[in-house]
Amino acid sequence: MTRLAKLPIGIQTFAKIREDDYAYVDKTPLVHTLIEEGNYYFLARPRRFGKSLLISTLQALFEGRKELFTGLDIEDKWDWGIQYPVIKISFGGVARSLEDMKQDVGNILEENQRRLGLSCKNPQDIGGCFKQLIWEAQQKYGQKVVILVDEYDKLIVDNLDQIEVAKQGREVLKDLYSIIKDSDEYIKFAFLTGVSKFSKVSVFSGLNNLKDISLDSRYATLCGYTQHDLETVFAEHLRGADMERVRQWYNGYNFLGDRVYNPFDILLFIDSGQIFDNYWFATGTPTFLIKLIRKNNYYIPKLDNLRVSKGLIDSYDIEDIELEPILFQSGYLSINHVEQTDFGTEYSLKFPNREVAISFNDVIVRYLTGSGNNLPTKKELLTSLKQGDLQQFENTLTGVFASIPYTNYVNNTIGSYEGYYASVVYAYLASLGLDLTAEDVTSKGRIDLTVKLGNRIYIIEFKVDGEGRALEQIKARGYHHKFQGTGKDIYLIGIDFDSEQRNIAGFEWEKG
Repeated sequence: MTRLAKLPIGIQTFAKIREDDYAYVDKTPLVHTLIEEGNYYFLARPRRFGKSLLISTLQALFEGRKELFTGLDIEDKWDWGIQYPVIKISFGGVARSLEDMKQDVGNILEENQRRLGLSCKNPQDIGGCFKQLIWEAQQKYGQKVVILVDEYDKLIVDNLDQIEVAKQGREVLKDLYSIIKDSDEYIKFAFLTGVSKFSKVSVFSGLNNLKDISLDSRYATLCGYTQHDLETVFAEHLRGADMERVRQWYNGYNFLGDRVYNPFDILLFIDSGQIFDNYWFATGTPTFLIKLIRKNNYYIPKLDNLRVSKGLIDSYDIEDIELEPILFQSGYLSINHVEQTDFGTEYSLKFPNREVAISFNDVIVRYLTGSGNNLPTKKELLTSLKQGDLQQFENTLTGVFASIPYTNYVNNTIGSYEGYYASVVYAYLASLGLDLTAEDVTSKGRIDLTVKLGNRIYIIEFKVDGEGRALEQIKARGYHHKFQGTGKDIYLIGIDFDSEQRNIAGFEWEKG
């Protein structure tokens, strides 16, 4: 029996993966193209997507470590006779003050001095030390310098809950990265990765030769695993797995090329004995996003099929943070499809897969309802929809709103806006991993919510203080006509809420 390659769980060092016989997806064809076609790059990807491993691979390549690339695509395409000095900037810990941030950068520059055998005249001068390092490395090694930056934005992202500190972090990084442009004549190649891209007074201001490949279709699979990777590199590891279910749970990240899996999910799924769970999501609770949702009383069903311009998801301003770009850049939403309009490129965003849809909406449910244990309610809702038992569906929803603590309304404003009630219902159903479409378009208007489950289609309309007109609107506008002829049972459900009673005032349904 052939021994399976070890799984590189949590291993971000290319040398360790290659030397210790870990499974490796060969990214060197794309790496070679990058180097051949440009000099300065920026790549944004969500956390746990393999950015650090990519940086480590580039470092080993430029340092000429040929033995690590045996059998890989780039082995016979690279000039191994040249070794370049590499300055690597990698932010590991969490710095929550200006003093800590400066200390982190100082430590990083000190580590590079040790590795390169150089010494800064004034280590306290971050920009000056970095500039001296670049110049002296080029002089000492007789080759231009390679600069690799892993998680360039960490000092900012880690402090988005304290904006003034985030601004200070931005200035620290700006002082550091501005040196890259000033040292162009000494630099062979520069590659920066991060989670986010910031607008306005950017940390990259002045570095206008930096090419952003985050949504470049040619490099869409530079990080992440493709379906082909699963069927080849991990074929034996995934023997016996329900691959369609694996795809539904973990695939779906779209960077305008082949859709990819988050590597962390796949490795943990295999290691756990092929148990489906929220491996990636569990590594970082989106607390800051929940604060933004609370601040803006965000209508949660919008997340099901959000339409945005490229400008909105491309970057954001830390002085005026919007929810959509953070959701996209952090990986909670991904591109569903792209449309060219008279106003430019428009993107439709959705949850990338079941893992994110279920886990994210579980968090939303806890925030909206103040409830910690939603499993019994979720089971009742799923059972009622599977069986077409709308009396149980009504009873369960009524129980949901009746159980929301009064203090949950008093302590915040979530219950004071009309979208709250629909948001609760949507978040509960989305946390079941159901096939949902919010604001489903018809020729007569938009259906608030469509749910497809087995042989049943549920068309749901919500009204708040609407005098029982929800079901009437569905029938008057013929929302159900688009589904007639599908051979499926169609249920029309009108739910009217009373904002004073904070519960369902009317629940009517009939078959369409």
